[in-house]
Order: sequence, then C-alpha cells, then structure tokens
Amino acid sequence: MPRLVDHDQRRATILNAFVAVAIRDGLHTVSLRQVAAEAGISLRLVQYYFKTKAGLMQAGLSHLEQQSNERWKKRLKVATHQPTIRATLQALCAEALPNDRASREFHLLWMSYTILALTTDDFPDQSFTRAPNRLHQTVTDLLQSGIKNGEFDHTLNANDEAGILLGLIHGLGTAVLIGQQEPENALALLNRHLNRL
Repeated sequence: MPRLVDHDQRRATILNAFVAVAIRDGLHTVSLRQVAAEAGISLRLVQYYFKTKAGLMQAGLSHLEQQSNERWKKRLKVATHQPTIRATLQALCAEALPNDRASREFHLLWMSYTILALTTDDFPDQSFTRAPNRLHQTVTDLLQSGIKNGEFDHTLNANDEAGILLGLIHGLGTAVLIGQQEPENALALLNRHLNRL
C-alpha cells in the first residue's frame, strides 16, 4: 500500500532548509540544489513544490511572516489569558525585537529580502510589501479597538499611530541587531511610547 505524503510537512521541511541555507550562506546565494541537500531530499522534489528559485523565495517570505505571527500569538498566550489591546501590542513589540535566535534570523532575512527587492526583479508585483501592509492594518485595527474601548486616547488617528509604532519597532529592531541598543532598553522605549498613547 503506498505511503501517504503529508504535503504541508514536506513544504515546511523544504522552507526550513531554505531558511537555514539563507542564514548560513546569504539569501542571494541560495539555490534549489543547496536547499535540497540541506533538506536531505532530491532536487526534483524541491522543484515539484516550488518550481523555480523565485517561487521558493516568495514562499520563503510567506513562511517568515507565518512563523513571526505564530511566535507573536504564542508570546501573547503565555503573557496573559485575557489580553488587552495594550498587552497585544506589547507582545508584538517584544516579538519584533531581535532578542533571540529566531527573531534575529527573521531580522537578518528580512533585511536581505529588502535589499533583493530593491536590486532585483525577483519581487515584481509589490509582493514584498504585502506582509508589512497586513501588519500595518492589524496594528491599525488594534489601535482603533483600543481607542473605542478607552484603552487609548480618543483623539488618536489609529492609522497614523500604527505607522509611527511600526517605524519605532523597525528602527529599534535594527539598533538591537547591530548592538547599538540592548533589547531590554529598546522594549522599555517601546513601552514608554505605548504609555503616551
């Protein structure tokens, strides 16, 4: 009887191998052959799931976003059983700072993707900005809910404040990554900003 194949698991294995190769050797050098070797599978199998290097790169970007969202939800679940909007945003800030291996790898790869998006045609249809746009909308919605329920100042513009908060997160994340800021201090600055809201 033929063995059933878990396609989601196989895709995840390939994408995890892709991340490992990209972190070790640099995103710009990744090849389907390297990813196949890292995953311990055939090149044809990688091609079956992702067709081309561009397809693998696009899937890798979505994989990074999904992993980051899962870590955010897990952090929020550990922090509190009934999260307030403030607690949800604090969990986002804590997850966004590169203070452990997973979040440092995320930042390094995201920066690599940024450079590739600006210097190559691998991301033609603005697909690179979809994940940041989704995050901006999520934060805007959270702030809007916090304004409505009285957690935040009713005079705030949720969309503008989402842009400011995400700008702070990205800037402080880079500062932590290069050693200019300690993660604890960066998180304290983000919490101070949330207090102002």
